[in-house]
Amino acid sequence: MRIVVSGGAGFVGSHLCDRWLADGHHVIALDNLLTGREENLAHLSGRSDFEFRNQDVVRPVSVEGEVDVIFHMASPASPVDYLKHPVETMMVGSSGTKNMLDLAASKKAAFLLASTSECYGDPLEHPQTETYWGHVNPIGPRSVYDEAKRFAEALTMSYNREYGVNTHIVRIFNTYGPRMKLDDGRVVPNFIDQALTGRPLTIYGEGQQTRSFCYVSDLVDGLTRLVQSDEHLPVNIGNPAELTIRQFAEEILRVVGSESTIDYRPLPADDPRQRRPDITKAQRLLGWGPTVSLETGLRETIEYFRPRVDRPARTAPPVE
Repeated sequence: MRIVVSGGAGFVGSHLCDRWLADGHHVIALDNLLTGREENLAHLSGRSDFEFRNQDVVRPVSVEGEVDVIFHMASPASPVDYLKHPVETMMVGSSGTKNMLDLAASKKAAFLLASTSECYGDPLEHPQTETYWGHVNPIGPRSVYDEAKRFAEALTMSYNREYGVNTHIVRIFNTYGPRMKLDDGRVVPNFIDQALTGRPLTIYGEGQQTRSFCYVSDLVDGLTRLVQSDEHLPVNIGNPAELTIRQFAEEILRVVGSESTIDYRPLPADDPRQRRPDITKAQRLLGWGPTVSLETGLRETIEYFRPRVDRPARTAPPVE
């Protein structure tokens, strides 16, 4: 098959390209490199079954020939990135989603929207099921990402209902693994960077807010199963094993073997207090569940980051 991945040079997008190439398909990666990186795809250079196109999907997208599956992954995804590029984040969620849906409609291709657990905001339901409508501040600092994804979901369902496009929506919970950016402000690379360089691990608030962490290969497997399914309504993909940020920091220190201390700072605005997916639907419809343990995933991720850390101290960005 021919597969199109918008945001293909990003963290998750590049792993998605790897998965579908490994399964014997032809992959076209689109990315304007606002937050994606060419180095994430460097190992695919020269392959006859892979193409990279420097394309901003906010502008009309044209792909010649047949297209069977489209993954719309394009968007800044970390607080550092979407707060730095708020308008671009809103536009890729709106105009970018429309352009990729138009491509799917014209090619009669299956379409998967990469949505987010941020649609649930600071949730009043725990764990979060797909039927929960969310508790989101529509004009807060995080709203550029939250509302872009909520709009994208609504637009995707509209194309399914009005035009019969074979659409799928995944709500992605915290995911980690190789190819994350050290400076993107998310908790995994931030903690690993600090632990490897012997600096204090930055925790915002008292560290009692909870998260659950899914290794990237598990996520990609979930996306692959979802786009091949008959389900059109949103599906949570994430790891339901929940722990506090303080517990996670201590696990990073243990696996790294670091003696770094912990530095507590004020909690950012609208930071969710709890985040854990209910994956009953994914288990029932897709036969999916995470298989990579936290320790295994962290060791893989740490080994990726180890040669990439800057030994001189840096100012820590806000943590998701």
